[in-house]
Amino acid sequence: MDFDFATAGRLVFGAGRAAQLPAVVAPLGSRVLVCTGAHPERHAALLSSLTLPYAVSTVDAEPTVDDARTATAAAREHGADIVLGIGGGSVLDLAKTVAMLLGNGGDPLDYLEVVGRGRPIARPSAPFVAVPTTAGTGAEVTANAVLTAPDRATKASVRSPLMLARVALVDPLLTVDCPPAVTASSGLDALTQCLEPLVSVRANPVTDALAREGLRRAGSGLRRAFDDGSDVAARTDMALCAVSGGMALANAKLGAAHGFAGVLGALTGVPHGMACAAFLVPVVEANLRALRDRDAANPAVERYAEAARLLTGDPGASTEDGLDWLRETVARLGVPRVAVDPARAADVVTRVAGASSTQGNPIALTGDELHAVLAAATA
Repeated sequence: MDFDFATAGRLVFGAGRAAQLPAVVAPLGSRVLVCTGAHPERHAALLSSLTLPYAVSTVDAEPTVDDARTATAAAREHGADIVLGIGGGSVLDLAKTVAMLLGNGGDPLDYLEVVGRGRPIARPSAPFVAVPTTAGTGAEVTANAVLTAPDRATKASVRSPLMLARVALVDPLLTVDCPPAVTASSGLDALTQCLEPLVSVRANPVTDALAREGLRRAGSGLRRAFDDGSDVAARTDMALCAVSGGMALANAKLGAAHGFAGVLGALTGVPHGMACAAFLVPVVEANLRALRDRDAANPAVERYAEAARLLTGDPGASTEDGLDWLRETVARLGVPRVAVDPARAADVVTRVAGASSTQGNPIALTGDELHAVLAAATA
């Protein structure tokens, strides 16, 4: 068996480890661009601890091509040679893109897949430090950044192992003030990013180990973190789930739930985590039906049963028990359906079938099956 595996250059993990941020950043350069969300004052203590001069660039939604241009211009104006991302997946994707552009020059569209020129990234990014404040996307350990091109109603990636973070500093204490709705959507995204790589057509022994650990942590921590955001043990479980899922997806691909999330995020603006949460159960149900009907010997059938045992903590759990656990969790966490104009259904299904994430699905779903998934997840 042949496979590659790539992740962040260094992972610093644990409650309270954010206090080490100044020591992590200082050896990497002389001036910092900080990418963060719309309210940088939330991170005032972290920012005030930095010992190097810094400038701040904010993003208040999933980043666009123009956001990347604006932040990169700010970095160049400041003379930044380090990029620090403090925030959720959108912030980390923006920071990752800026670091790549500082190292390689040019415009985001030079490198963006699908809607851009897709030029290979030839040189290392400027040093990039990732500090996640949600436990969801695992962007701190992935080698791609997702940007939206609003004029094309499309999300696409800039992708290269040269974009990996120099350091991923993951402190579960930074997630304790996430509101329940964010905990729910980001946590179900993290869970999905462990489940889809486990059943992916590109799974390998290393990603399998990570996906299994992530699912076990999600089973232990997700509901508890939602019920009590101050539960540090539960927050730690979910931070480990997110990191595990990020490493797994970066090396084994995803599946149809992320195919739908990417397409609908670009077309309707629905947040990525919310879309993953809404499509998780309908995609698992569709995959299991299709596998049993057309490819019953596929190893993904047993892997779904294994996931059920990991999520429920019951060594005798069946696949149906796992589905029941997922349904109960989605209901308990209050995941809403996604609003989609029925007139756009055919376009959505066409885009999902061709999406990069969908290519990792354990079985190719038919158009009718994808339409059924869309109907089950949408209002």
